[in-house]
Amino acid sequence: MDINGLTFCVIGGGIGGLAAALALRQCGAQVTVLEQAAELTEVGAGLQISANGLRVLRALGVVDEDPAMAQRSYGTILRDYRKGRVISRMPPPQAGPTYYYHRADLLGLLHEAAQRAGVDIRQNARVAEVHTHPTEAEIVLQTGESLRADCAIAADGGRSVIRPALNGDETPAFTHQIAWRATIPWSQRDQKPCASLTMGPGRHVVTYPLRDQRLMNIVAIEERSDWQEEGWRREGDPTDLRARFADFGGPVRDYLAKVDQAHLWALFLRPVAQNWQNGRLALLGDAAHPTLPFMAQGACLALEDAWVLRRAFFEQPGIASALAAYEAARRPRASRVVAAAGSNARNFHLRGPMRLAAQAALMAVGSRLARKYEWIYSYDPTA
Repeated sequence: MDINGLTFCVIGGGIGGLAAALALRQCGAQVTVLEQAAELTEVGAGLQISANGLRVLRALGVVDEDPAMAQRSYGTILRDYRKGRVISRMPPPQAGPTYYYHRADLLGLLHEAAQRAGVDIRQNARVAEVHTHPTEAEIVLQTGESLRADCAIAADGGRSVIRPALNGDETPAFTHQIAWRATIPWSQRDQKPCASLTMGPGRHVVTYPLRDQRLMNIVAIEERSDWQEEGWRREGDPTDLRARFADFGGPVRDYLAKVDQAHLWALFLRPVAQNWQNGRLALLGDAAHPTLPFMAQGACLALEDAWVLRRAFFEQPGIASALAAYEAARRPRASRVVAAAGSNARNFHLRGPMRLAAQAALMAVGSRLARKYEWIYSYDPTA
């Protein structure tokens, strides 16, 4: 269908929301983004964009062949926690290299591209509810202001306030895992920088460089049951972080010694949404398929969603059929990736004989391990 002149309201100005807004605007739609934050900023955090996500960023014109503001990865080093001993090395995926972004940098690139394209971005606009009518969607802000659009896209994250309109109230399950995030200044340079995954009983730490190796990103996951507050910007105590990973040696110990500010959050899991759309309203990104961070695919899945949504409007005769085609195309893949991330959560935290057996297997298969997930990275939503 021709969406030139149709009005879309995208709820959420994160990576998925801005990518969807840009994709629809490039097709001629009139697009408004409603972002609840006063500024499009992110507390220091890194993210990984693999080849499947990069294909979307390139198709949107956000990045070139050599992405700006990103650090190219040359693979992943798997380590044992005690002394940082290298267990195995995984080369970059055959589909193409992964790039490490500071989340604020990628958000900035998408924000600038959307503004240049003519997307109307409204900040400090918190949505209270969405009502769908036969010919339009009605978006009600907490201020009482009401907006109307031909279609609404809810990209408001894993704790979406819009998702219940399609799926009812849901109780997320606490995974008994806590994630710590931090970035530290870094001066050491590597000609071929890699991510490092250091695994221990009930815990693991992922590190990788950002911003031309001037920062080191740290994500430390531990199994806990004594704290269950949902939310991901709670201030953490760096001293507590170091104490909880005190038996980790090697590079991790050096990284943690430099942390002076940390954030932490409890990892809750919601299922892939049963209902993604109703003909006028659709879910996108974590609102549709929240995932644990153990495949580094949250942002990539949202980028895939944005492009497939755009393609569905090209191929289908109306809004309702386009949203139905989008859901049908995205649900199976998103479900499979979410399941893979859940499996890794168990594999990273093995104990006792199982941990030693897993390490022996990793040493035996070596670089061949990367092929297990090639189906994720080789997917091209823009094809």
